[in-house]
Amino acid sequence: MSIRAFSNFWTKLDEASNLFRKFHQSRFIIKASLGALLFLVLIGLVFLALTEDEDLPQTRALSEHQTVKLSALTEKQSNLLAQYISKNITLDLPTKTITTLYEVKGGQTLMEILSSEGVKRTTAYQSIKALRKNFDPRDLQKGTNIHLYFKELEGDKKIFDGFELKFSASQSILVRPDANQTFLPQQVNRSLLDTNLRINGKIRSSLYVDATKSGLAPEVIVEAIRLFSWDVDFQRDIHPGDSYDILVSRRYLPDGTFVEWGDIKFAGLALKGVTKSIYRFKNNKGEIEYFDKRGVSTQKTLMKTPIDGARLSSRYGRRKHPILRYTKIHRGIDFAAPIGTPIYAAGNGKIVFVGRKGAYGKYIRIRHNSRYSTAYAHLSRYRKGIRRGKRVKQGQIIGYVGSTGRSTGPHLHYEVLVMGKQINPLKMKLPPGRKLKGNELVSFKRTRNEIDLLIKQLPSLQ
Repeated sequence: MSIRAFSNFWTKLDEASNLFRKFHQSRFIIKASLGALLFLVLIGLVFLALTEDEDLPQTRALSEHQTVKLSALTEKQSNLLAQYISKNITLDLPTKTITTLYEVKGGQTLMEILSSEGVKRTTAYQSIKALRKNFDPRDLQKGTNIHLYFKELEGDKKIFDGFELKFSASQSILVRPDANQTFLPQQVNRSLLDTNLRINGKIRSSLYVDATKSGLAPEVIVEAIRLFSWDVDFQRDIHPGDSYDILVSRRYLPDGTFVEWGDIKFAGLALKGVTKSIYRFKNNKGEIEYFDKRGVSTQKTLMKTPIDGARLSSRYGRRKHPILRYTKIHRGIDFAAPIGTPIYAAGNGKIVFVGRKGAYGKYIRIRHNSRYSTAYAHLSRYRKGIRRGKRVKQGQIIGYVGSTGRSTGPHLHYEVLVMGKQINPLKMKLPPGRKLKGNELVSFKRTRNEIDLLIKQLPSLQ
């Protein structure tokens, strides 16, 4: 082989070698590209698996000054996140409010109620301190409804979130903490719609029984009895055939839900042909009073019966004593009633004695003016705050029926004293109530005429 021919052979061999190397390089690039593509496909499949059935926000191009509002994590996403970040992760969940209705029992304090529901004493004290700006907690009455509010957290934990004292369907006081956990009181007044209802009828057995059968609520009838109690002895003055006529309001929420009975606007009793009528009137001071047709107040210096729903069990005068078994003068009247029945102050005055007094047991005496005093005996207990020297108002609860002292059973022994001497309460002649004059009398007559017209227009329920 010539030198030229040998040179050409090696040239061809070198070209073939280059082609072979290029071929292998191309196969490597193809393999690498296919591997990268396969890797991207696998990543996509994993992403789809993690986000399956989840509502993820749409992605879009963002500038460096734009803010992103993230969607809330679902439970599945939260659990997944917790596995990779921290097993003790705490997520902020919305709280749930728990409302507990509580009815105040006799003698209970607000502190006792809150403590019994697990409220810390310091927290309870702060909330009660806030309440004092609008209401004295010592005036909390038996039967008052209290709504207690708690925020429920995870597990069984709960945080005290205030309370609401509901005095009526339309009025309450709300005490709740603000953002700084400072308790603040708020007076709540709800709008109620008033409608009028007139019910009248004959008395066959008693005003209470017959009026209840006609549809009047017991509390309305008791209030009517109280309004007439200065002039009418419901133990002796009511007879079969007498009649009653009552105009009263009923209150509803705007949606038509019945809430409560309202005030008596008019009440009439026809006793043996003699009619007694009383009208509701708001005086110049904004106070509600009741007057007869002439504008004379039905409220007298003293109430004949300072107790509701009681039975007259013993009158004033000579009788055989049930314990001593000999005849002596009974210098008062007795009202039989269950233990704990409220006893009212018969008139405005000043308490001059509170304590035990021999056979009287637990005893209270009130001086009303230079002429009249009243006494109340055999009490089971005194109302909180009642003490010597305290001034009381007519109708205010001063104590509760009991059987202390020389007594055969629970009852109130009631005495009226004139210049220190006991008299028969059922026969006493009390001076008339105050008489309206001037502009008040003119305003009352206008109110009276409006009520009379309303009575004529309203059909009565019997």
